[in-house]
Amino acid sequence: MESLARGGTRWKRFAVVMVPSVAATAAIGVALSQGALAASFSVSGQQFKVSTDRLDGTGFVQYGAVDTQKGGKNVPVAVSGFSNAKIHNLCQSVVVPVPVFGDVSMKLQAGGGSQPVEAKNLYIDLDQLSADATFNNINIGVAAGSTSKGPGMHKGDKADPGSFAQEADSATLTHVQQRAWATTAGTFKLSGLKMSVAKGKNECY
Repeated sequence: MESLARGGTRWKRFAVVMVPSVAATAAIGVALSQGALAASFSVSGQQFKVSTDRLDGTGFVQYGAVDTQKGGKNVPVAVSGFSNAKIHNLCQSVVVPVPVFGDVSMKLQAGGGSQPVEAKNLYIDLDQLSADATFNNINIGVAAGSTSKGPGMHKGDKADPGSFAQEADSATLTHVQQRAWATTAGTFKLSGLKMSVAKGKNECY
């Protein structure tokens, strides 16, 4: 789960509004909604929702990239990475349409007790996020390939190393709601893991 390659089409610059509030939040991600991830994968055509009460992270970086779906379609994303993250009351949900049967929702929850979810080398490819955020020693406008505070650009990302990025020593996000395409992590420790599957739409928010 350490490498993430997304298709082979040529990188094209695109405009992404990246402000400090559009920061990394944690997600269990595609690995848990679609099975174990290989070292290289194309993203599915489905996004998933993630919410968390609080994320405390060290070593933050964010930059623009492009994910490639299985059918070849490119989608622009903001890639947010943390060297280390602790996540309190994490919820992830994905709704899967099943022919004839209808929608089926899978919801996963963890870190709701005294022990938070812990992640290392965490990367999230997202296109929508709302949260209250506090950053320590943030640099905005750094070249993506020259960041030094966080885990750096993810190996295999379809991203321009000379494009806009931001970084910070640490960040705290609260009341987080995000929509993402993919998530990878070097390690992921889930305390109090609970999972449910139900007919219909049963999302985190």
